[in-house]
Amino acid sequence: MTRIMVFGTFDMLHEGHEDFFKQARALASDPYLVVSVARDSAAARHRGFAPQKKEDERRALVAEQKLVDRAVLGDEVGFIAHIKAEAPDIIALGYDQAGEYVDNLETELAAAGLSPKIIRLNAYKPETFKTSKLRP
Repeated sequence: MTRIMVFGTFDMLHEGHEDFFKQARALASDPYLVVSVARDSAAARHRGFAPQKKEDERRALVAEQKLVDRAVLGDEVGFIAHIKAEAPDIIALGYDQAGEYVDNLETELAAAGLSPKIIRLNAYKPETFKTSKLRP
């Protein structure tokens, strides 16, 4: 079993997220997909505004997806603790994921004694399936 971890806020789930999960699972012949759902406070800090849905509701929605094996909440501060707890073999980043976590990811993982392979996934119709464009 290859543990693959992805990250996101998942304020709503759409076709772009389904493709994100499919791409991540396709990285291994025996995938176990762990989806890290951003905590409310971390999402607000990173995006500049709070998610519309609360973290427990967002995590539950992700957990219901057939492509997801496990949905967990991320850390309140930082990001290493929950990654270390899940011990992924692969971390798959979305095409548009950037910022403090992504910029320092390899360095922080190495400092924590972790060495998952990091792979950037492709966009799926970003002109249509992007939460910021779909949000009412």
